[in-house]
This record gives sequence, structure tokens and C-alpha cells, in this order.
Amino acid sequence: MEILRIENLSKIYGSGANEVRALNQVSFSVNKGEFLAIMGPSGSGKSTLLHVIGGVDKPTSGKVYMDGQDVYSQNDEQLAIFRRRQVGLIYQFYNLIPVLNVRENITLPVLLDGRDVNEERLDELLNVLNLKDREEHLPNQLSGGQQQRVSIGRALMNAPAVVLADEPTGNLDSKNSQEIIDMLKLSNQKFGQTLIVITHDENIALQADRIMALEDGRIIRDEVIRK
Repeated sequence: MEILRIENLSKIYGSGANEVRALNQVSFSVNKGEFLAIMGPSGSGKSTLLHVIGGVDKPTSGKVYMDGQDVYSQNDEQLAIFRRRQVGLIYQFYNLIPVLNVRENITLPVLLDGRDVNEERLDELLNVLNLKDREEHLPNQLSGGQQQRVSIGRALMNAPAVVLADEPTGNLDSKNSQEIIDMLKLSNQKFGQTLIVITHDENIALQADRIMALEDGRIIRDEVIRK
């Protein structure tokens, strides 16, 4: 069952001699529960694609459909709600709030949405992410791997339809990198969430169901490696 459809997506920055075409007529779809890895050299359009999918950066042209909804037909308020409820974003640099503890960072999207925290889900996430004994700690009291687990918890707290991870292991050593990928795969399998990960690491990409490669804003490879 299709959860995401991209149609003729283009993103252009600047104009005239300074024009940069970050995405050039990109089209593809992703099924519910699929784990897609996106690879490509720096400047190939990977992060731009992820941000457009996540409702963070509007495309110049083309369409993004999430669960049948035309994402960019929504007004700014609807788009903000979409980002909070439908998408979980995980970044390379964690983006945690330094004055909030683990529990507060994870539950922030729910509180910003004006909803009550689902304590059962929070407890399950803290256990799955091995953060139960760290929930009162501030980010600067955590290791890099632990901080990235908090950012994963924050992304999963609202039970989004799609989890988008931009180089989530870029700042971690190989042991922590594999632990983070294992946790993302667990969320993919346990919670049935669709997972799209940008990575330069071929070993990580080979753990996905499908690998897509970008170059100069275009898809140059799209291969299913396991069903």
C-alpha cells in the first residue's frame, strides 16, 4: 500500500547565473512500512529531497502526496500540523533543546500540538531506546549515541506515518551507528513506520529494503534489495 508519492518534483535555488537546480523532475513512490535508503554525493539533492518530503522546504514545482494528501495544497497552519503529526525528522546533529531533559525533549512535539502525553507510548519508547534510566538527564549529560536515541524518540513520539532521517549516524562511531540503525529498523518493524534514511554508509544502505541513488538532483538508481 502506497504511503508516499512524489511527482515531477523540482527545487531551484537562486536565479539566472546563480541558479542551482537541487532537484530535477524527481518521481517515485514508497509503500507503507518500507525502509528506503537514499545515497549520493554531497550536493546531489538528498537533504533537499528529505526536507521537501517533510514539509520543511516547499518545492519549486511538482507534487508530494502523503497518505493521499497533497502536502503543499495546505496552508501554513495545516502544514505545521502535518509536520508535527505525519512526519518524524531525525538530524545528524540531534537538534535537542539543551535546557530540556530526555523526557521533555521526547514529548515536546506532543506538547507543542496541545495534546496529552501518551504515557504508555513514552514508557515503551524509553525502554526500546535504553533511556529509562536517563529520562531526567539533560543533553550535555549524555553521549552522542544517547542524544541521537533521544532525537529518535522525539521523532517517534507522535507515531508519524513516515520517519525521515538525514545522516543519523554521521557523528557516531561504527558501534553506535549500528545501534542507531538497529533502533530505526526496530521502529520500522515494531511500529510499522515507513523509514527513509539518507546515508553515505553503504553498509547501512544495504540493510534497507530498497536503495535509491541521486546525482545532480536526479534519480540514477532505484533498486529493491529485499521484499
